[in-house]
This record gives sequence, C-alpha cells and structure tokens, in this order.
Amino acid sequence: MVALFGFFKRHNTVDIFSPVNGTIVDLGNVPDPVFAQKMVGDGVAIEPTDGLIVSPVDGEVLQLFPTLHAIGLRSKEGLETLIHIGIDTVELKGDGFTALIKQGDVVTVGTPLIKVDLDKLKSSGKSAVTPVILTNGEIIQSIEKRYGDVEAGVDTIMVVAIK
Repeated sequence: MVALFGFFKRHNTVDIFSPVNGTIVDLGNVPDPVFAQKMVGDGVAIEPTDGLIVSPVDGEVLQLFPTLHAIGLRSKEGLETLIHIGIDTVELKGDGFTALIKQGDVVTVGTPLIKVDLDKLKSSGKSAVTPVILTNGEIIQSIEKRYGDVEAGVDTIMVVAIK
C-alpha cells in the first residue's frame, strides 16, 4: 500500500491572541480609512480597557516604531502582525508610551510589549482603538475572526490558516 503523504495536506494554523484587554471591534468600524479599508492588511481592532499591550504570538519583534505607537511582530510560522495602538497616535511622538521590549527581542504570547497611558491618549483627543493587522496576506489562506470581550494573552482573536 502506497502512503499518500501530503495528498490531504492540512494547512498550518496560527492562533492570534488578544494583545490587550478589551472588546473586539470590526475593522470596518475603525475611524481611519487606512485600517477600515484594509489597505495595510486584514484583521480586527480592539477597544482597550487598559494600557498594557502584550504579544499576541510566539515570535520576534520585527519593528518597534520610534514613537512607540506601533509594533510589528513575526510569528515563528512566518505570519507578520502589526499592532497599531490608537488612531493618529503617531502625532503624540511617544508621549504616553513606554517600551518594555526592543526590536529583535524574541517573545511569547503574553510577553509585555508596551505600556500606554490611555487617559493621556483620550485627553489628547485620540481614539484608543487598537487595530491588529496581518500584513503579509500573500501567505494567508483564510482568517477566522472572533468577536466579544477579550483578555490579553488568553483569548484568541483570530485563527489564521497559512498557505
């Protein structure tokens, strides 16, 4: 009998965990057309209830923006995720943000990445809604999105099948 290894190939899946406590919001409802129209990639957004941002994947910190408002990660499976903390928060030039890691660090789900002062964001007139975007869509077969209230590092927000 000949084994047909690979014939019924199963796709690798990656669980993307919530990077922050809060409530998942549909990306189309984010008050920024770049995210709402999925120009950067597909994903979800979270309305945070606190300011601790943690890693949603096991992987590496690819990019930590100088203004600390966004961080790029690559999972061990090669999936790239952008966490963009708030909308138009680049204008704060890092005020209210504290990096807890550096570019190149290896992280696991739940590793603290950035602390953000949500009150400072809101008093500056910025939305705290935090898009979590998958930026290398060419390797994605499908995305199963979850909705509702989530706990950082505990609850899955997306299950991604990789080609």
